[in-house]
Amino acid sequence: MQRAWTPPARWVVGVIAFLAVSSTLQAWRLDALSSKMAMMSADLGRLFLLNLAYWAVPACCIPTIVAIASRFRFDTGRKVTAFAVHLVSAVVFALVRQVAMISVRLLLWPDGAFKAPTTSWSVYFQRQLLTDLDWCLMVYGVIVGVSHAVAFYRESQQRKLKQANLEMRLVEARLKTLEAELHPHFLFNTLHAISALVHRDPESADRMISRLSDLLRITFDRSGEPRISLKEEIEFLQKYLEIEQTRFQDRLTVRVEIDPEALDGEVPRMILQPLVENAIKHGIGNRTEGGRVQITAGREGDRLWMQVRDNGGGLQGGTVRALNKGVGLSNTRGRLDCLYGSNHQLVFTDQRGGLSVRIEIPFTRVAAGQSAGAAAFRVA
Repeated sequence: MQRAWTPPARWVVGVIAFLAVSSTLQAWRLDALSSKMAMMSADLGRLFLLNLAYWAVPACCIPTIVAIASRFRFDTGRKVTAFAVHLVSAVVFALVRQVAMISVRLLLWPDGAFKAPTTSWSVYFQRQLLTDLDWCLMVYGVIVGVSHAVAFYRESQQRKLKQANLEMRLVEARLKTLEAELHPHFLFNTLHAISALVHRDPESADRMISRLSDLLRITFDRSGEPRISLKEEIEFLQKYLEIEQTRFQDRLTVRVEIDPEALDGEVPRMILQPLVENAIKHGIGNRTEGGRVQITAGREGDRLWMQVRDNGGGLQGGTVRALNKGVGLSNTRGRLDCLYGSNHQLVFTDQRGGLSVRIEIPFTRVAAGQSAGAAAFRVA
């Protein structure tokens, strides 16, 4: 069970001191207005001590009242029991306070001057108790009410935190599922390309296997990191393009142009590879004369954009079906939704002589220590 909240001691002491001074000044002024004899400094000091006790006694009872309020709450199924316990506790609080105040008065005025000589102690105690009973009940109720309000607020914050943690875990689980789905898809496609070259061009197949080994090493080294720098993403993409370059030879021309200010921006891991794979497969793979893929990225204020463009056939029927059903692109959509929600854009544009895919996400700089590379380079 969570420990009940009580106000810090310095707050309580400060409030008690303020209220004691305020009550003393009020009492002193009321006595002056009632045409009584002006108080001497010693009487004023005793009046301050009396008012200090007036507020300090309830303050000393706060931890006990809060503990009772935490144990017997009104939001549980035992409302009647809680009401009965608090009613008894409020009366006990009034009795304790009255005993404490009479004891303080006796210490300050040992001669009992505060009580009329003709009034018995029993009558005096009952009169003082009944006079202050409403005030004591009100103070007790305020303490219980504030205790409940603080408890409700803390529980609400804990629920929000637990909900946020649960949502974060669900997002992480979904991201891991999407990444686990993406890696076999990428690997199978690459192995299929290698198998097509094994008998026709063994040397190229051997070169692709070597580059695939390098690519897998990079992939496993960075496993578990949902986001990396754009520079690292481009380095990974270059390894993938080397494999495709071996496969297509002179039929594939790739140009990569990256704004230096964008290289240290955070991007989802392997976010560009499915787009480039799609551009090569659907935009260039079926063209006998080959084609060109252009990869660009830059920063515009607090946004980071990345674009993959090819000079293939654009959004033809077969390409549209591939965009809707393809594992790589549907995976890309899912990861962007998980990481950025509605704060991202994934736009497909059918241009003359090809298809353009643009991703726009918030710009977040990666941790210091990761240096940026060249601003532009060409893979051909």
